[in-house]
Amino acid sequence: MRIDVTSEPGDPRRPNEDYAAVALPASGSGGALVVLDGVTPPEEDTGCAHGVPWFTTRLGGALLELSGSRRDLTLRECLAEALARTAGAHRSTCDLSHVRTPQATVVAARWDEESVEHLVLSDSVLLAEAPDGEVTLLADDRLSRLPSEVDALREAVRALPPGSAERAASAADYVRAVEGYRNAEGGFFTAAADPEVAARALTGTLPRDGVRSLAALTDGASRWTEVFREGDWPDCLAVLRKEGARGLLRRVRAAESADPERRAFPRGKTHDDATVVLAEL
Repeated sequence: MRIDVTSEPGDPRRPNEDYAAVALPASGSGGALVVLDGVTPPEEDTGCAHGVPWFTTRLGGALLELSGSRRDLTLRECLAEALARTAGAHRSTCDLSHVRTPQATVVAARWDEESVEHLVLSDSVLLAEAPDGEVTLLADDRLSRLPSEVDALREAVRALPPGSAERAASAADYVRAVEGYRNAEGGFFTAAADPEVAARALTGTLPRDGVRSLAALTDGASRWTEVFREGDWPDCLAVLRKEGARGLLRRVRAAESADPERRAFPRGKTHDDATVVLAEL
């Protein structure tokens, strides 16, 4: 078994809000992986004294421990319990009802001799490669399926000059529109303080002999395919196998640096926190 994990901050002056960890073996056999992408909050108050890196570390650590040690629980149940534990760790000091309380996207997987279970919540992704090389994308695309008026607001932002006051104001309108669909019916879901959001995660099980490798990527890493269109998902996995997780991130950083004003490839941040876990089973 080969495990390759790399995580880099988008801005070295800011803490990395991603989280990645792998447990081997899990409950005596197999393994488990967890990848979280913390949601960067606005500059204003979020109701939490701890911050996103603290949240992703607490949530990710709890989810990894539960996924690895509690085979009697489904991954959804593991996530719900991890969210409850994390909320309990700062409920007495923080306002967990705040709309921007710390939150994150989630990818989790665990495997044994018979099966590979997976869970995906929001826009980090999981790739599953079959022995014949076929790659299956396991993803939650609800964030990309918001109503057309939200798409129109995004395009209005992109049409304005970077750095202009007009663009900043338009971007604020777009962000407010997106936030109105966060953790709401007809919108998309992220892991925050409510354990019930675990029921919204996409889950499934694959036969163990049908999976040769798994790759979990936060959207800062998956932009190599999703934003820069440098290759499809099989190409992405081929780069990971040949050049390693660090090699893929080098390619992402090069593409970002070639378009610093985000004109050719519109995106929220020039450089984003980027994390990859490759598990060759």
